[in-house]
Amino acid sequence: SSGTGAGTGSCSARARARRLLSCAPSWQLPRAVCPGRGGKTAELCEPQGRGAGNNLGILWSERDEIKTAQTYLESAEALYNQYMKEDGNPPLDPSEHFMAEEEKLTDQERSKRFEKAYTHTLYYLAQVYQHLEMIEKAAQYCHTTLKRQLEYSGYYPVEWALNAATLSQYYLSKQCFMESRHCLAAANVIFSQAGQVPSAEDNETDQDQQDLRQRKAEIARCWIKYCLNLLQSARKLLEDNIGELDPDRQLELKAQRKKEEDEKEKGRKKAVLFGTSDICDSVLAMEEKVSSVYPLDFQEAREIFLVGQNYVQEAKEFFQVDGYVTDHIEIVQDHSALFKVLAFFEEDYERRCKMHKRRIDMLEPIYADLNPQYYLLISRQLQFELADTYYEMMDLKVAIGNRLEELDSHTIKKINSLAQLAIKYYELFLDSLRNPDKVFPEELEEDVLRPAMVAKFHIARLYGKLITSDGKKQLENMQTSLEYYTFLVDYCEKYPDAVHAVETELELSKEMVGLLPTRMERLRAKLCPFI
Repeated sequence: SSGTGAGTGSCSARARARRLLSCAPSWQLPRAVCPGRGGKTAELCEPQGRGAGNNLGILWSERDEIKTAQTYLESAEALYNQYMKEDGNPPLDPSEHFMAEEEKLTDQERSKRFEKAYTHTLYYLAQVYQHLEMIEKAAQYCHTTLKRQLEYSGYYPVEWALNAATLSQYYLSKQCFMESRHCLAAANVIFSQAGQVPSAEDNETDQDQQDLRQRKAEIARCWIKYCLNLLQSARKLLEDNIGELDPDRQLELKAQRKKEEDEKEKGRKKAVLFGTSDICDSVLAMEEKVSSVYPLDFQEAREIFLVGQNYVQEAKEFFQVDGYVTDHIEIVQDHSALFKVLAFFEEDYERRCKMHKRRIDMLEPIYADLNPQYYLLISRQLQFELADTYYEMMDLKVAIGNRLEELDSHTIKKINSLAQLAIKYYELFLDSLRNPDKVFPEELEEDVLRPAMVAKFHIARLYGKLITSDGKKQLENMQTSLEYYTFLVDYCEKYPDAVHAVETELELSKEMVGLLPTRMERLRAKLCPFI
């Protein structure tokens, strides 16, 4: 999810500061953490020294002298800290020098203006640190700015909520799930202050209501990413060397979690809480609806999955395929990924198969309606994911069949059907890499190298899994399988830099290139009288 602009007011300081935002990294920290919308430049000048630091910081940022801007803004920050340490009382507002005694501001109003100007300093510093790729520091300043906006009531609910949700994605990238969840829960609570969001059926024509629905959907997408990342990270902790759940590791992590969980949360929570006590209560209630610790079994994973799935439906209400093709497909892909990671926790192979079938049912119709001429990258992603899903289902059906005393015709038919569908989509993916003359590239681009090699490897394995009583057909399948394994081996010999991308697949391919010719000779010998 990306941030939005810094507000809709006429604040010239903010307009100039936007120059800082245009250079933000693609994943983006919040770009709209600027407090207040109607302030004038003069409001940034309390006290004068720090106001000058703010304005000089903005000026130098306009000239792309970000380091110089950093120096002035850090001086303004230091001046505030020094003043608060030595005096602590709010200083005179510059405008008061031109006021009659009876018109002068109250201490409360002075304090409000003084603190607001300091919040601006932190806001601009966050953008500077982001531009300088000091990402952790930028996130820290964004978080502090958001906290201060709540404390001093200097925010607009929709903007604040979207920025908090966007900040949650930074914490996700650091696997700080408790902090990420807190940002998202706070985003939901503050967004609710914006009023009742109308439903899609209400035929609203007002642009503001449309924007409100979009922001709500964007926050929902951040929640989807939270649930997905939490489940995927748990999977990485729990899987063995063949990608299955490791029961010993599961028991070990459950015991470890019991000891550490409470202490860890108490210590970290003090640093991140948003808002006043009433807001905190609402945020904590929202947090209780979803865990921030790694799920270690199916039941725990399912609870997180269901939260993610609810937000999928919420996001799809706005990002419909008619008008938001790319966004809609990305949400469906995330939904598919939620099912995929939930299946990892499921012990029953039949139930696992059904989860993968749900993925097929949601992805195939989208792929069928997509024009690869305009959506080539997405088309390739869907081809590969569909192929991988059918491949996974075929493996599960083989595992189920291995438990039977003898394979029945229905199981054989199902295994072959799934294998052929997986081959079909892998071939479609590989065909998409061909040039207009239908020639496969001699050397693959870095971004498609591993997917293409994995596709070749899986096709080789799939041909080896096809079950047939026809010896001649079996020999043909083995020959095709050998050709795909050989392609992978030959390619890595010709382009040694490719080896790092497919080390495991290459090792197995070399082994099969050595074994298959012997097996084929034996089969030919058996078939010799009949050929």
